[in-house]
Amino acid sequence: MAALIEQVGIVIPLVLVAALYTAAAVCAVRELLYGRSSQGSIGWLLSLFFFPYVTVFLYLAFGWKRFDDYVRLRRRVGPNEAGGQPYDAQSDSALRVIHRAEEASDAWPLLVNLSPLPFLGGNDIEVLVDGRATYESIFAGIRAAKTYVLAQFYIIRNDEIGNRLADLLIEKAEAGVTVLLLYDDIGSAGLSRRFLERLEKAGVMVSGFNRSRPMFPFLRPFRINFRNHRKIVIADGRHAWIGGLNMGNEYLGLSQKFNRWRDTHVRVDGPAALAAQISFAEDWHWATGGKLPIDWPHPQPLNDGQPVLVMPSGPADTIDTCAIAFTEAIGHARRRLWIVSPYFVPGEDIQTALSAAVLRGVDVRLLLPKNPDGPIVGLANECFAETMAAQGVRTYYYREGFLHQKVMLVDDALASIGTVNFDNRSFHINFEVTLWLTEPDTIGFVRDMLELDFAHSDEKRLADYRARPPWRGVASRLARLFAPLL
Repeated sequence: MAALIEQVGIVIPLVLVAALYTAAAVCAVRELLYGRSSQGSIGWLLSLFFFPYVTVFLYLAFGWKRFDDYVRLRRRVGPNEAGGQPYDAQSDSALRVIHRAEEASDAWPLLVNLSPLPFLGGNDIEVLVDGRATYESIFAGIRAAKTYVLAQFYIIRNDEIGNRLADLLIEKAEAGVTVLLLYDDIGSAGLSRRFLERLEKAGVMVSGFNRSRPMFPFLRPFRINFRNHRKIVIADGRHAWIGGLNMGNEYLGLSQKFNRWRDTHVRVDGPAALAAQISFAEDWHWATGGKLPIDWPHPQPLNDGQPVLVMPSGPADTIDTCAIAFTEAIGHARRRLWIVSPYFVPGEDIQTALSAAVLRGVDVRLLLPKNPDGPIVGLANECFAETMAAQGVRTYYYREGFLHQKVMLVDDALASIGTVNFDNRSFHINFEVTLWLTEPDTIGFVRDMLELDFAHSDEKRLADYRARPPWRGVASRLARLFAPLL
């Protein structure tokens, strides 16, 4: 018996080691086949060879895209111009009556080809500045909903704002309105089971986004790097809200650390709300395996309404949708290119595009938070901003609290507002959504809004970066090494 136990004690470690090296080999092959860059692949392959015991688990969490089944579930929804297969018969019927905005679609063909649908005309747009205006608009829209409410957030707090949302959703569900709530498991990790059960008991259908299929529950921990960063609310398929704000007290400026929280959201009334609904439908299908339990409406375009393009992006895309779209937009700038983001950790493609814009004589400005929400990301921001300042980009730091908005303005022709930060995570790892806007009055509003933000900011020139203490320059360079994960 003792001999048997001794043999088992020898065999089990050998089996575990063999399994680990087999897993390392599988990871290495996967990286060779699907790695996005030679530099990243070389780093992973060397680590898998020399440090397999640690790297295998890191690779499963951060290197292996586990959304092949999302791709299979995805339905590229839209009328014939956009191509693709309908999500279901109802959505196909609803979308066929949508009005294509010809002028905007023809002016930005690459953006159109990257999106499920083209620019859709006949929309009413309201740019919402900061938390109070945004929450008042969203909550009023939920109260007015007659048939269904779809809500999706990266972060939902169990605080005053989070509970106001929960109370409203419960009220609508109890009134017979179909209510669906989708949250990200990592961003909303602090949500208690009691919070969720209260919603479910009232009839709200609730799901975390990153749920593994029931037969593969052990895969769930290995998706923690791929997060759903979208913030979308849809009421009756006719009204949508998209932008930078999650559901939490800090977005009202109630954070003791940051005080004011500067953010931007957009209300869309019109056909583009259905384009946002497609994004939600795909995410819901991925998370739950089911289709939306609603009847898709047939929205009527508003007279003299604005064109809007809704662009979802994420790791399930077959190409780098987000990076390509923003690189394309930057390349069109001839007079003005203003970028606002809380995180600025761009890849070489974006840096090259910004440098080229400067050389074309474009007024390229970058606005970042003076008080970042983390030391590593703050140092990384500083390092990349210094690099761009050396290329002639004007860098500003917002001093009136924490800057969280994600906005870009190209000349007087195009504006983007959404959930995308200028970093590797948003461009390649997270599920995101962006609104592209072209109407002159809206562009003018965004321009005036950003001019006010610049007035509340301090410009930092190249000499200012180089005058900082030597230790800070070294620290920012070290933080830059974490760029692939930031």
